Amino acid sequence: MPTLRGWAALGAALALALLWVGFGEQLLLALAAFFLLAVLLGSLYVRRAGLNVSMRRVVAPIQVHDGDRAIVEVTMTSSRRLHEAVVEDIVHGLGAATFVASQVRPASPMVARYEVLCRPRGIYKLGPATVKVHDPLDLSEFAVIAGKADRLVVYPQVEQLDGVPTVRGQDPNVNTASASFSLTGGEDFFTLREYQQGDDLRRVHWPSSARRDKLMIKQLEMPWQSRALVILDTRSQNYPTPEAFEHAVRGAASSLAHLYRHGYSPSLWIGEPALTQVSSSQAYAVAMEQLATVSTTPGLDLRSAVARMRRSGMAGGALVLVTGTPDDSHLGVYRTLGQDYVRTLLMSVTNAPNDAIMKFRTAGAVTVLSSSTSKWAPAWHDAMERAWSSATAG
Repeated sequence: MPTLRGWAALGAALALALLWVGFGEQLLLALAAFFLLAVLLGSLYVRRAGLNVSMRRVVAPIQVHDGDRAIVEVTMTSSRRLHEAVVEDIVHGLGAATFVASQVRPASPMVARYEVLCRPRGIYKLGPATVKVHDPLDLSEFAVIAGKADRLVVYPQVEQLDGVPTVRGQDPNVNTASASFSLTGGEDFFTLREYQQGDDLRRVHWPSSARRDKLMIKQLEMPWQSRALVILDTRSQNYPTPEAFEHAVRGAASSLAHLYRHGYSPSLWIGEPALTQVSSSQAYAVAMEQLATVSTTPGLDLRSAVARMRRSGMAGGALVLVTGTPDDSHLGVYRTLGQDYVRTLLMSVTNAPNDAIMKFRTAGAVTVLSSSTSKWAPAWHDAMERAWSSATAG
């Protein structure tokens, strides 16, 4: 295909041919033939190059959050020598990167890197890349699609929170409450099952395997105190601005990551029919991907969804409710689920408490208030200090 310069050469050839018709000057015809022949030879040149290239792409770091910068490394390998190869890699919705290689040797990888500002959260398509070669005079080009498309998942921004909710268990030997929190992966809570392909051999319970003459795997069970539920209210009427909803998403992501890092096995609900339980790094990635694409939902029946969750037997140590401006419907959620959780936290995108927030506090819930222009971390820290103070005083 002719380049811009090639089309200009073809236009010049046409003009010279018309002038030759009008004036009969042979030199004009020779120049027209020269330009036409140059474009044709350039087209034959790039097609003979026989583009046969492979492309692979690596994104680092693997987990990218809103506002982070990711490095994309593109490696191209050609089966033939190429001159003036141009590689264009597009990150749909974020931009494109173009590289020019003066020469690519056969079977010699060409490596290029570019940086992407990952904002806003979401899932972005990378590639496939386009590889173009030009003839020496830049009159013709030939392009092919190389490699496959990849995904760039931009998680919501996660703040480093400080402090965990006070979770108390009942000591069966005395009448006072004592802490009974256990980290995920503790060895005191497990059942046995038969080995399945892909299981970690480090989880084999050798004494039981010897008795039963077959491999038995320790299946860890989570103490109820270590279970948590994070609910993100996605109803659009509770968020006065899009920025308020984005701040709520950051709050849900921050609390989920914080609880998971501190040994909880949190479940996430964002309006989907099913909960996402975060008990492994793979499940954590699934939950964060859900938060990367979540949007407001008009007309969501929150009370019915919560009633279904309670019927499924949800219970644990901490309930985290993230919303914009709380109202009576959130108090209904607290009345329905709060009795099944030791501690309830309300994360609200607001500057000052309203009547609903005051009722949450009166009922014993921990309230974390943060405006859309501020950070969650300071408000979370203050709320945890108040919770610990009240627990100590009690």
